[in-house]
Amino acid sequence: MNNVSVITMFFLSGFNETISHRFVLFFLSLLCYCIICLVNVSLIVTIILDTNLHEPMYILLCVFCMNALYGTAGFFPRFLWDLLSDVHLISYYGCLIQNQVIYSFVCGELSILAVMAYDRYVAICQPLKYHSIMSKQRVIRFACFSWSTTFCIMAVNTFLTFRLKLCSPYISRLFCVNWSIVQLACFPAQTTINAISANIAIIFYCLHGVFIVWSYMYIIQTCVKSIENRAKFMQTCVPHLVSLFTFLVAILTDVINMRLGSKELPRTLQNFIAIEFLVIPPIMNPLIYGFKLTKIRKRIYSVAQHRVESYVDGIFLGSVRIICKLIITGLIHNEDESAYRQEVDQLFCCSQNHLEPTVEMTVNLQRDPPSLSLTIDYLPWITSDS
Repeated sequence: MNNVSVITMFFLSGFNETISHRFVLFFLSLLCYCIICLVNVSLIVTIILDTNLHEPMYILLCVFCMNALYGTAGFFPRFLWDLLSDVHLISYYGCLIQNQVIYSFVCGELSILAVMAYDRYVAICQPLKYHSIMSKQRVIRFACFSWSTTFCIMAVNTFLTFRLKLCSPYISRLFCVNWSIVQLACFPAQTTINAISANIAIIFYCLHGVFIVWSYMYIIQTCVKSIENRAKFMQTCVPHLVSLFTFLVAILTDVINMRLGSKELPRTLQNFIAIEFLVIPPIMNPLIYGFKLTKIRKRIYSVAQHRVESYVDGIFLGSVRIICKLIITGLIHNEDESAYRQEVDQLFCCSQNHLEPTVEMTVNLQRDPPSLSLTIDYLPWITSDS
């Protein structure tokens, strides 16, 4: 009992196998986290800024990406820090917070997938009632309710773990999860209520899976009868099913490994299984939806094209401005106005085929220093007096 009260830190022994390759793993993990942030933030910003995408399906997709950022933020910053540390310690309360974030992310993902399945069911099976049932306000309420319910359920489990008397500070994983902490309890009898609460949560979220299957049974029945519905199914439901399949495979492999896995498995393989649900779905989901959903794909392409054209034009125009100034300076000192006109005309004619500039120039060589005014029609900002 005396040892129980002094456990304020946990040792994450899952990092023992990463010491020899930690810098490579750090670089790969940092790259992975940057990609996760980039693709998810891009999709979120695209949906928020484009009013044409303010529809129930895209609002749910936006919430889906936000949940991915929330979950990975609970893992990657700490994971990257531990990869560069010689001692892999995490505080007791930090461990509980990480456990809360990761578990609420996982269950929140399944809840949002269930709401998305219902949205597709109404859109395909009851299209005339879709806008009355799935209004923007109702969709936002669905998303908030599903995530807040998940957070509260996981908070109960975290609190039940907090009350346990622990006898060991060693967690044989890369991060904190509820089951690993419960296994450290001094008195197994105390964990009975934890097991009951965990089983209730498992049943509750298994019902989410049953609901998703039920929704798609009706969707498939409806799509068989209509070519239009089949096209809608391939366009909007296939990304949802791929996301669901990827997520369930990643979660089930981790749960099976954690509960029933053999200790004879290489630690490296166990570590990969443990973190794949925090890596693969957050990267794949935005890419799948971004390339498959026509509105998002077109919007991303148009924004990317505009940015590239603006960047190229900016480089070109900036170069022209610098070259013009060099020509102006050199030719004014030489007091050769005709040569100046010839050089400027040649510069702009060779620049871009679709640009046909008209150069208006006034030079006063009698002043000291000489005065020059240059105006180019398609570049009104390149007008200078020197």
